[in-house]
Amino acid sequence: TKWAINQQRHREKVLNMNTMNPNVKRVEYAVRGPIVQRAVQIEKELKEGVKKPFSEVIKANIGDAHAMGQKPITFFRQVVALCAYPDLLEDNKFPDDAKNRARRILQSCGGGSLGAYSASTGIEVIRQDVARYIEKRDGGIPSNPDNIYLSTGASDAIVTMLKLLTSGEGKTRSGVMISIPQYPLYSAALAELAAVQISYYLDEDKCWGLDVSELRRAVEAAREHCKPRALCIINPGNPTGQVQSRQCIEDVIRFAAEERLFLMADEVYQDNVYAEGCQFHSFKKVLFEMGPEYSNTVELASFHSTSKCYMGECGFRGGYMEVINMDPQVKLQLTKLVSVRLCPPIPGQVLLDLVVNPPRPDEPSYERTANLEILAEKAKLTEQIFNTVSGIRCNPVQGAMYTFPRLTLPEKAIAAAKEKGQAPDMFYCMKLLEETGICLVPGSGFGQRDGTHHFRMTILPATEKLKIVLENIRAFHKRFTEEFS
Repeated sequence: TKWAINQQRHREKVLNMNTMNPNVKRVEYAVRGPIVQRAVQIEKELKEGVKKPFSEVIKANIGDAHAMGQKPITFFRQVVALCAYPDLLEDNKFPDDAKNRARRILQSCGGGSLGAYSASTGIEVIRQDVARYIEKRDGGIPSNPDNIYLSTGASDAIVTMLKLLTSGEGKTRSGVMISIPQYPLYSAALAELAAVQISYYLDEDKCWGLDVSELRRAVEAAREHCKPRALCIINPGNPTGQVQSRQCIEDVIRFAAEERLFLMADEVYQDNVYAEGCQFHSFKKVLFEMGPEYSNTVELASFHSTSKCYMGECGFRGGYMEVINMDPQVKLQLTKLVSVRLCPPIPGQVLLDLVVNPPRPDEPSYERTANLEILAEKAKLTEQIFNTVSGIRCNPVQGAMYTFPRLTLPEKAIAAAKEKGQAPDMFYCMKLLEETGICLVPGSGFGQRDGTHHFRMTILPATEKLKIVLENIRAFHKRFTEEFS
């Protein structure tokens, strides 16, 4: 019958690899890529009793503090619990400061419930608390709650900002400058938006430093094929763990002003600074201290999150962005764009409020967490142990939660990887996973200079476990080098 013939002809799916959005096919995100998928498979095999040379998979591929055994901050969880289930406000197990905080937040929620939508930009009292936090952080430079947009983790705000910046066709397409190595959210979002990625390289020999002459080289080369519009900076660095000096930030701001670039400052690791002589300087603070010539003109969006620092509350997806010097008409468009998704998750907003407004020393719930001191020790330990291995070279981990060591791989290993159609560091990391159960991300997933090989490893595992991980990587590297020499 005619119907059957038509059915034959249309048996193919409406949505298939030829009809789907071609930009999505170009998206890659190494932090949860093929190595991680294999790690999950291995975990299942271990559960089913398959014999392996190790008893557990250690996922050192992602900055997920609680998954690595870090304990939540009690006060944060108490307030979230009270907000989620207000009947607990009658319970005398909870300290008064936690109850007062929960009441204040619930009063600003529709119907006194976390289940109500908030304003699209986020709950107003929370935006006011964020503004106060930024003012205190920056030594009194004013922050206006109207410039603050709460978001679903920092990632959501970063992608929203990139959407606003993307336009044009052919040679007028927007170009966005990102550091190499970079956090793959940036390359993924630019691929999805069909924008042009302008790569600038960090200097590994100068502890992953940023040099303005390299920014200039990158922007001039890019002008041939796109319209450079924005410059993204990650400080402290991910995956490279460097902390930018004040001088460097000033140079970057001058460069952005000269080249008329919109600045995006990803500052989610701002509390994670460990190395002596290193200090976090926010782009906003430096911008305002450089005087009105810059502070009245340079357009800046800066981002922060509940997922890192000492909290590590990744699952709540809380974050914010502050915009400075944004065209008022564009700002209305930004508000419209975020309103399409209604609002960021309310529990994430609550958690963000507690991060920017923690208990004061005179309140019963005040607790000094040792999380950052422990991370500082682990940063040092990681650098020291890696640098005892011939064929691994590791820069100091000045900040953030990762190390990005450089590997010297034997020619035979590089050839073996080529035969498999894999990047050499992917081949290395896959073999490491199969033999030791340690899951790392190859440097090729973040971008690196041609001919160099790296991996990214988080320093989050508990100190004792981290020592075992480092020891196992050291032994593996030795075996790997012997096998392919």
